[in-house]
Amino acid sequence: MNLEQLRAFVTVAQLGNFTRAAEQLHLAQPSLSRQIGALEQDLGGELFTRARTGSTLTAAGEALLPLARRMLADAASVRRELDALAGLRRGRVRLGATPTLCISLVAEALTAFHAAHPAIELHLTERGSRGLLDALASGELDLAVITTSGAPSTEKFTVTPLLVEELVVVSSSDAPPLTAHESIPLAEVAELPQIVFSSSYDLRTTTDAAFAAAGLTPRTVIEGAEMDAVLRFVERAVGVAIVPAMVLIERKGLRAVRLSQPTLTRTISIARVPDIAPSPAAEVMQRAIAGTAAAWAARPEATMRLA
Repeated sequence: MNLEQLRAFVTVAQLGNFTRAAEQLHLAQPSLSRQIGALEQDLGGELFTRARTGSTLTAAGEALLPLARRMLADAASVRRELDALAGLRRGRVRLGATPTLCISLVAEALTAFHAAHPAIELHLTERGSRGLLDALASGELDLAVITTSGAPSTEKFTVTPLLVEELVVVSSSDAPPLTAHESIPLAEVAELPQIVFSSSYDLRTTTDAAFAAAGLTPRTVIEGAEMDAVLRFVERAVGVAIVPAMVLIERKGLRAVRLSQPTLTRTISIARVPDIAPSPAAEVMQRAIAGTAAAWAARPEATMRLA
């Protein structure tokens, strides 16, 4: 049994005549008769009583007709859904991102994506890289924008690097500059009052490891803050913070200086589960994020480069 046979059956039932049904379906009458005959053979009984004046449904045909109509309607519905997804007229993307990326790269990409495809539902999850990979593995997410420098193993995922970004030291633009030079050594940063992220942040792991490797103990004034709070405290000159360069875009209340001895970077990547084909909407979302990353890396003042 196939859709062509069911469509032929429903058309003959509606018109009560093989010749007219063949004309409507743009088939030769012998071809239409073979389709109906094959369907009858598959089902084990005649579906029509054939006469010179026309064809009428048998009891078996009467039983099949509503089922055939429903199956054809379901097939048409599936086709519409697939067409809608292919044309991005409907759909859903479940995206995860780290907190620093949610207020920078992802916010920019989602704004552009929504403007271009307003009918696509966007679900955003904000977690650290480890939590995002767990959510991706359990099927809660379609894509995850993570930092892969010092992050947990990503061997089980398809990971596409986007950017390598420097970490910079930020201070209030209302306060005097931290240094007259283009960069500041990590040892000098350790002596400054610092606003430190929550331990769930990948950034906290990176900076703690850098200070420990250099044998330094940073001077902490506030610990455990989230990104927005960290930036607000810095703007109010409570202390300084080590943050990704991209969070400074359009933040006029902050001044940044590059780190040296050592320079700290992070790699931003998109991850997905390899054995599940992404939906058309998810594929376009991934391209939108990659395009935003490329545009940011091309800025003259950027302290980031394509990975």
